[in-house]
Amino acid sequence: MKIYEMKMAPNPRRVRMFMAEKGILEQADFVELDLQKGENLTAEFKARNPMKKVPVLELDDGNCISETMAICRYFEETHPETPLLGRNALEKAQVEQWLRWIEFYFFLPTGMCFQHTSGYFKDRMTPVPEWGEQCRVAAQKFFHFLNQHLQGRDYIVGDQLSAADINALTTIDFNKVNKLAIEPEQTHLKAWYDRISQRPSAKV
Repeated sequence: MKIYEMKMAPNPRRVRMFMAEKGILEQADFVELDLQKGENLTAEFKARNPMKKVPVLELDDGNCISETMAICRYFEETHPETPLLGRNALEKAQVEQWLRWIEFYFFLPTGMCFQHTSGYFKDRMTPVPEWGEQCRVAAQKFFHFLNQHLQGRDYIVGDQLSAADINALTTIDFNKVNKLAIEPEQTHLKAWYDRISQRPSAKV
């Protein structure tokens, strides 16, 4: 199987971390694309994903799966050990809850801040800097929210690593492009971040 990605982008990193925790990273060939050069906009790539985004998982039979969490769901089903999307009904629901919170209230404003303040994709979109700054504020608020939640907790959900931790960590790291980082007083978030960052999967 192949995974089309841009390694520096946050969504592909989420998939790589997920795969590394499953011990299946070496089962895929990774195909690097340059998004700024528009290598994701070709007709060939559009046939794999009409949304023209990375990552895309191409299976050996030619089937393609787009969207980060759809790819992770596929790997969760095909490689159920160690579970990263919950071990029982309650935990699965809680992981899903946190994945949505992180996606809508943290990852999305992080990405919009980057796109609308950096001009990285100005050749294919009209940046609105004021909107980007509003998104910066929203992302910054989620740092505080996570810090409060992580008081007395080792993981975002339950007593072991889940996709929620992976998605939160990669979003925090990507916020470096927005000049946002964990603040000194966010001690619970910093302790959690240091623990998760030390995992081998965080280095992929």
